[in-house]
Amino acid sequence: MDERASLRKRVIMITGASGFTGGHACRYFAGLGMRVAGIVRQTQALPAIEGVRYYTCDLMDKQKLDELARKIAPDYVLHLGGKNSVPESWADPLLYMETNVLPTLYLLNALRPFPACRVLIAGTKAVFSLTPPYRPPHPYSLSKSLQKAAVMSWSCLFGQPVMLAEPSNLIGPGPSTGFCALLGRYIAACERGEAMKAFRISSRASRRDFLDVRDAVRAYGIMLEKGTPGEVYTVTSGKERTLEEIAVLFMKASGSDVPVEWGDEDDSIKERDSQVPMGLESLGWKPSIPIERSISDILQYFRTGGGVSK
Repeated sequence: MDERASLRKRVIMITGASGFTGGHACRYFAGLGMRVAGIVRQTQALPAIEGVRYYTCDLMDKQKLDELARKIAPDYVLHLGGKNSVPESWADPLLYMETNVLPTLYLLNALRPFPACRVLIAGTKAVFSLTPPYRPPHPYSLSKSLQKAAVMSWSCLFGQPVMLAEPSNLIGPGPSTGFCALLGRYIAACERGEAMKAFRISSRASRRDFLDVRDAVRAYGIMLEKGTPGEVYTVTSGKERTLEEIAVLFMKASGSDVPVEWGDEDDSIKERDSQVPMGLESLGWKPSIPIERSISDILQYFRTGGGVSK
């Protein structure tokens, strides 16, 4: 891979390093031979990964963030830190504004002494247009839409080489709280013989784009190395599937049926991409992990104790 030679020995700072995507990112970039500085809020129960050093920092602590940036002096930064639960955002909307917007600007400001440092901010496809009439679907979307506007404006104002990634629904083995992880955890519990209520799925017809997190992390690496500053890159599989299709694939991988309760909601994102964005294709990226493997790996993760308190 070309990026292996160009990124080797470089320093990358990854915020949210203990999260679902962050764990995969740490392993991937360390595997490329990079020196990885993983930023976490607490250091308990973190995996030991060769080439990864963890630093404790609350991203709301502007002074500590400034100190860490000077200490690490990164060549690249992947900002994954933040909150991404739609239900939680309804319960505490101000927390989402504080967590997803201000720390992003604190981070960019801390990196101003390093004008050559290339920065990738992980956003979401669940954003809306910040032009009247405003139609945010939920507070999480509002927080990420404000983050996007702040990041792009900051890049323009201060000339920092900043890019934004807007991934679709990321899936794969690990401590995710997304739909596929919840279903995988439920099926693994049923396989163990635990008594479970029927798993509720909002709608048979709801359509979503699901992308393996390992493909997304690989795309992030390519963007950091070859992407154009100031650009927004959509990271998708290029194929939407109904939630019923996903449920059937999980049942097939499990080899057993589990009780499912269907709702009649349709929470699909209305503005959808039908193809892999050409911008990423031109950089040499396309998805490589089939969804069947993603689902199999999710089930294996939960079958072997992932997400189970011990």
